[in-house]
Amino acid sequence: MNNGITRFGSAASYGLSQEQRHRVLRNTYWLLALSLLPTVAGAWLGVATGITMALQGGLGLIVFLGGAFGFMFAIEKTKNSAAGVPVLLGFTFFMGLMLSRLIGAILGFSNGAELIMTAFAGTAGVFFVMASLATVIKRDLSGMGKWLFVGAMVLMVGAIVNVFVGSSAGMMAISVAAIGIFSAFMLYDLKRILDGGETNYISATLALYLDLFNVFQSLLALLGIMGGERD
Repeated sequence: MNNGITRFGSAASYGLSQEQRHRVLRNTYWLLALSLLPTVAGAWLGVATGITMALQGGLGLIVFLGGAFGFMFAIEKTKNSAAGVPVLLGFTFFMGLMLSRLIGAILGFSNGAELIMTAFAGTAGVFFVMASLATVIKRDLSGMGKWLFVGAMVLMVGAIVNVFVGSSAGMMAISVAAIGIFSAFMLYDLKRILDGGETNYISATLALYLDLFNVFQSLLALLGIMGGERD
C-alpha cells in the first residue's frame, strides 16, 4: 500500500525551510520520471515474451502481492542508502512486468494503442490537476490519510474477491473507486511533500508512483471494458 499514508502532522510541526521542501519535491519529480523507464521496459518485456500469461487467478495474485510488498519493504530499508534508488527502479520494473497482462489484453483490441494513450493522457491530466491543487490549498490535509487508508483497504479486498469472481461490473466499480481514491492520495502525498511532511525523496517517489500506477491501471481497465473494439 501507499507508504505515505501512515505519517501525519501539520505543516508547522515539520520545521523544514521552503528550500528544503522544494529540494525534496524536485528530486522526487526527477526520480519519478526516471522510474517510468523501467516500468515501460517491464511492460514491453512482458508483452513481447508473454512471461506473465501463466500467472492466472490466485497464482498471479500471490506473485503480485508477494513481489510488491517485498520490494516496498526493501525500499523502506534502503531509502537512506545508495541502494535505495536501484531497489526502487527494480520495483518499478516489476510493476511494469505485472502490468503487461492488462496491456497485452488491451492491445488485443483494434483500438488498443489509442486506449493506452488515452489512459496515459488521463493519468497525466489527473497528476497536473492534483499538483496544481496541492500548491493552492493552504489547509492541512493530513487528516485525509486515515480515511484514504480505510478506502484503500476496502478497495484491495474488493479487488482480491473480484479476481476469483471475474465480474466485469465489479471490475468497473473497483476501477472507478480506485481512480477516485488514488487521485485523492496523489493530492495528499503532494501536499505532504510541499508542507515538509516527507523529507526522503525515495519514499516520496514510491508514494506518488503507486498513486500514478493505480490511476493508470484503473483508467486502462475501465477504457478496455467500455471502449474496447474488436476487428
